[in-house]
Amino acid sequence: MTRLTENDVHDYIRGICFKNGPPGLVGVEVEWLVTDPAAPDRPVPIDRVAALLDEAGPPPAGSAVTFEPGGQLELSSPPLPGPAAAHGAAAADLAHVAKPLNDAGLHLRGVGLDPRRPPRRQLTLPRYTAMERFFDRAGPSGRTMMCSTASLQVCLDIGADSADAARRWRLAHRLGPVLTAAFANSPVWRGRPTGWRSARWAVWAGIDQGRTRPVGGDDPATAWAEYALRADLMTIRTADGRWHGGSGMHFSEWMRRCRPRPPDHDDLVYHLSTLFPPVRPRGWLELRMIDALPAPWWPVPAAAAAALVDDARAADAAEEALDELHGDGAEPDRRTWLAAARDAVADPALGRAARRCLEAASEALPRMGAARLAETVDAYRDRYTDRGRCPADDATDGSDAFDAPDAISGGNR
Repeated sequence: MTRLTENDVHDYIRGICFKNGPPGLVGVEVEWLVTDPAAPDRPVPIDRVAALLDEAGPPPAGSAVTFEPGGQLELSSPPLPGPAAAHGAAAADLAHVAKPLNDAGLHLRGVGLDPRRPPRRQLTLPRYTAMERFFDRAGPSGRTMMCSTASLQVCLDIGADSADAARRWRLAHRLGPVLTAAFANSPVWRGRPTGWRSARWAVWAGIDQGRTRPVGGDDPATAWAEYALRADLMTIRTADGRWHGGSGMHFSEWMRRCRPRPPDHDDLVYHLSTLFPPVRPRGWLELRMIDALPAPWWPVPAAAAAALVDDARAADAAEEALDELHGDGAEPDRRTWLAAARDAVADPALGRAARRCLEAASEALPRMGAARLAETVDAYRDRYTDRGRCPADDATDGSDAFDAPDAISGGNR
């Protein structure tokens, strides 16, 4: 077996994680809590949900349906040209998935953190057992992250070439706190307000910073490779099928020590899948900082992010707003991320940046063939952003979306 080297890591990341190509494809990954109003404090068994979905058949637009460790349902649209196509596919497949669940008395709830049920892992795959064991060393936040959080992830192309990739990478990172603040939707945990608009972000901040902090950097491929090399191993899989703890080693240390065996290409791929920064490169940019949202608002983050990164005029407007927020050309610091999660758009600086960015996105969407999405963005702005509010404020004002009769509107009724 050829020994894996640091040059191999850099080559893989540059050639696969940052593979260039003409931008324009958009994907959305929407996670939902599955709830049973007849038993609101208990998890809904994955086997029950899976049986209902199997009977309904595959989603018509090709989205993948998977489950997170606590039973959260994830719908991942295929990558499609532009935000309108991605939204159309996700909406059609969401309606297809929601109908048999609704008919069985189950609801899909769009909220970033389960507001009442304690974390309980349902998936028993070795990956999740190893992950739970790794995070338990630092406290309960890891289990909460695995079993009680739900996000909305936006997937955008890397870029046309290395210069374009670097621009898009930096812009995605600079937008991160603004997207966190504008769409914060997880203020309640175990039935009580947490003091955070995005308590989901706070949960993620409470686990291993070596695999959750932002990456950033002017050379994205190099920055991601160094980030991965310095991150702790979550587990080492042995030839006999067992999974062992990483013994506190970084991936680079494992390559040097080669114990209990030398790492190979599959180990690198697996290790990268255990890293969870706000912007993760996977051959595309995966924006991971956004809380799950209910209908009709879940399409807004993907539409806004795609417009701000893919449309040149919107990107310029966003950069101006972000220069005012972070400083000229600067990346967000930890204080800004904390303010985004705690205060959201009630923070004056973040509120100004969010209003300017969503206005630019709304103006760009018709140019991108997504005029109807622009209308939804404008409705969101009118209800939330322009008033200094986010969906989390509905819950703390007494209008908890978790207890609403149906979190998904439209085609499932």
